[in-house]
Amino acid sequence: MMDTEKARASAWFRELRDQIVSAFEALEDSHDTGPFAEMAPGRFEVTETRRHSDDGTDAGGGLMSVMRGGRVFEKVGVNVSTVYGTLGVPAQQAMAARGVPGIAEDPRFWASGISLVAHMQNPHCPAVHMNTRMFWTPGAWWFGGGSDLNPCIEYEDDTTHFHATQKAYLDPHGEALYPELKAWADEYFYIPHRKRARGVGGIFMDDRNTGDWEADFALTQDIGRAFLPAYLPLVEKRRVQPCDAADKDTQLIHRGLYAEYNLVYDRGTKFGLATGHDANAVLMSLPPLAKWV
Repeated sequence: MMDTEKARASAWFRELRDQIVSAFEALEDSHDTGPFAEMAPGRFEVTETRRHSDDGTDAGGGLMSVMRGGRVFEKVGVNVSTVYGTLGVPAQQAMAARGVPGIAEDPRFWASGISLVAHMQNPHCPAVHMNTRMFWTPGAWWFGGGSDLNPCIEYEDDTTHFHATQKAYLDPHGEALYPELKAWADEYFYIPHRKRARGVGGIFMDDRNTGDWEADFALTQDIGRAFLPAYLPLVEKRRVQPCDAADKDTQLIHRGLYAEYNLVYDRGTKFGLATGHDANAVLMSLPPLAKWV
């Protein structure tokens, strides 16, 4: 049943959550000059989430941590959860179609992960998404996730730094891995009806099972460890830049793209809603304000 491995993965996602929450609140405290510095520093509101099976029995849960209206972050959520139970028919059928072994005969599952989305006050600061997760069924286990940058005003040096940091953390696992996961992100975070990417990319993987759980878990951990070094320097650099109403308008229009993608295409959103997880936690990724032209 992989109980030891499940516990280690769940504990790691919680540890990563704690590191990120602490780092983001420190950014709020240190922002004392530039746009929005006159505001009070933001703090995360933490809510326990619960999932219940169709018969009402407990099926796990997690923590939803959301900061709204801070100096640096207009809205940021960092969620962790560990849930289990029986897949509903639509989710079971979708996984069977993906070739998950044995899922058509036995719909039990266990899943744990961290999910993060940050929408920024200053339009020059890029929005960002990150998640990593482990999924188990009686016939299979796998890891997934990654992180991608979503600036509304693009800066080439920001994009270069974000990707270079991801590559540095992935190269010890094999130099062919970063190009593979970058290409996967470019394909996955594409908005077909807009014929454009959601942002400037990053890395992404799913269904990662090489047969070596330790190696795949180590890779998943390094994807998580890469996030703060890849992202924090960009925020520290851009949060002090002057911005005007036109910049904010550009930001709100770009957020519309983000909302469209997450509601129409994102696999995690679909899974969370289909399996009965807390809807507020699942939809935490949506921006506080957006605009369509």
